[in-house]
Amino acid sequence: MADLDKLVEELSKLSVLEASQLVKKLEEAWGVSAAAPMAVAAMAAPAAAAAAEPVEEKTEFDVIIKDAGPKKIEVIKTIRQLTNLGLKEAKDVAETAGSKILEAVSKEAATDAKAKLEAAGAVIEIV
Repeated sequence: MADLDKLVEELSKLSVLEASQLVKKLEEAWGVSAAAPMAVAAMAAPAAAAAAEPVEEKTEFDVIIKDAGPKKIEVIKTIRQLTNLGLKEAKDVAETAGSKILEAVSKEAATDAKAKLEAAGAVIEIV
């Protein structure tokens, strides 16, 4: 019986062209085709690819206030700059934990708003 480890080692030294020629010679010598198993693998590949589809990256984010912090007036001013809310509405949003300041905005807009609100003293969450 052949030493399989030695055979694997020798086959590993083949170039791609030499491996292709070896496949052709084995097909001729044994009367088989290497294409048939490849066709089965090719048919199974789309099913595997469908099962492993990447999860869509989230494109819309909500900016939620958790706490206005000690500088509530600065936070209210920042909320008014980021939204079209009036003074009373912005104050209500700032004082209500869990309120959405911005809804369905891009990641860039959400991170920008978060940075501005945190600079004003608020605790912000992006969802």
